[in-house]
Amino acid sequence: MLSSFTLISLIGVMLGVLVLVVVMAVYAGLERDVKGRLLGFTPHILLRYQPGGLAGSPLADWRAAASRAKALPRVEAATAFISDNVIVDVGSRQRPVLFHGIDTSDPAQVAGIARMLDLAKHPTSTADLGIDDRVVVSSLLADQFELRVGDKLRLYSTRNFEAVMRAYKATEKPPVRQAYAGPWQQATGRLAAAWHLEPDGFSIPQQVLRDEIYEPLYAIFGENIRQPEQELLQGILVAMDPAIDDAAYHFNAETKATIEQAIAGLNATDPEKMDGDILKGLKSIVLPKEAVVSGVYQASQMAITPDVFMPLPLAQSLAGLDDAVQGVALRLDDPYMAEQVAAEARAALGPDWSLLTWGEQYQGFFALINQQRVMMYFALSFIVLVSAFSMMAVMFTVTIQKRREIGVMKALGAAPGQIVRVFLYQGMILGMLGAVLGVGLGRVVIHFRGAIQASFRALGFDPFAASFTGFSRLPAFNDPLEQAVIAIMAFILCSLAALVPAFFAARSDAAKSLRNL
Repeated sequence: MLSSFTLISLIGVMLGVLVLVVVMAVYAGLERDVKGRLLGFTPHILLRYQPGGLAGSPLADWRAAASRAKALPRVEAATAFISDNVIVDVGSRQRPVLFHGIDTSDPAQVAGIARMLDLAKHPTSTADLGIDDRVVVSSLLADQFELRVGDKLRLYSTRNFEAVMRAYKATEKPPVRQAYAGPWQQATGRLAAAWHLEPDGFSIPQQVLRDEIYEPLYAIFGENIRQPEQELLQGILVAMDPAIDDAAYHFNAETKATIEQAIAGLNATDPEKMDGDILKGLKSIVLPKEAVVSGVYQASQMAITPDVFMPLPLAQSLAGLDDAVQGVALRLDDPYMAEQVAAEARAALGPDWSLLTWGEQYQGFFALINQQRVMMYFALSFIVLVSAFSMMAVMFTVTIQKRREIGVMKALGAAPGQIVRVFLYQGMILGMLGAVLGVGLGRVVIHFRGAIQASFRALGFDPFAASFTGFSRLPAFNDPLEQAVIAIMAFILCSLAALVPAFFAARSDAAKSLRNL
């Protein structure tokens, strides 16, 4: 009976260590694999142009910026970056999604997408997007809309909806000459009276032009007005831009005629005709882009990843950037050096450039993973602690069963320290065996985790579904140092558990022990 209790205690320690080893290895594997996926398409450093701290400025001359960034240390590639939102429409079902533009000239980005493809469910998937309207979608989006490779989907740009709303709002207003009658009549009337004939043309006093004519017209130009009126008003402002700091601003006869013709046009605009032209022009804005699904990648609900990967030209069109981009994506020879490279780049590029490392971009996600690891470590450590208490109870049973032997040892002159060591060594041996067996069996479970998952799935139960983790086979990483710490912790707890009953055994009365009292 005593041997059975000891064996049960040993199994308890072993199972506690095994569970702790397996769970920590799985968390480490998930973190490493998710990082690997993110680094496949995420910029190691995102370079944005933000003059004066103004966020969201499009980068038109991004090729020059990329060439300059390539000269930075450890930078292997510098490519265009675009990430925005669109509305996906498949069979009259819509959903807003996040898309990411891929520079198909960068082999590293294409290879990163290729590693993520779900070839088990979609064997014909490919990451070869070319420059056509082909996209790679996430498995979550594919499952929701029942998409397969070769299917078509429509993409509505949210930027286009903003343009549509501005156009419709403008059509609800009266024409400029009525909506802003006061400043318009004041500015045009003052302009008509301010012309001063000179031998080589006409002139207007600089202060009058700037304060009484230009500024009221510029204020009207800043309002949401119809596009035809905006173009006419822009022509007037360009012609009389008071940029020259002279006493008077000079015009030739042709420029004066152009200004007066634009003013006459604004005074004679037909709102209904303008609205009809605007609504016809909206057709090219609201029409969606059609794209073909060339691949499906296995997404994870543990990390936010784009629902759609698309070629750079299509991304620029949907983001309303024309030939501009949102930033420059830098890829390093070692992504874990991103913080150091970013610090050097900030000093080299100046204050107008903003640099965001991949660690900063996903800081919240990695912090959540680490917090979950700490919580699981804390919770599962109690299993080992309970096993240690179980061993303590077994050792107390041993001291009671062996009280005659303890009495004989004390009668023969055994010191209390010798008796303590007898029981302490037993606990240490059990703790060491439990720790070693637990770590060994844990590594065995990790090695055969694929077969164990397959067994669970055969029974209709999958605690680690690929739709949640993003991996068909649960990732894991054996960290020898971490597993050694777990084994040492279990050994120390079991040794301390054996020390308490050993101390009481050493304090027992020899005479009473021999009389079996």
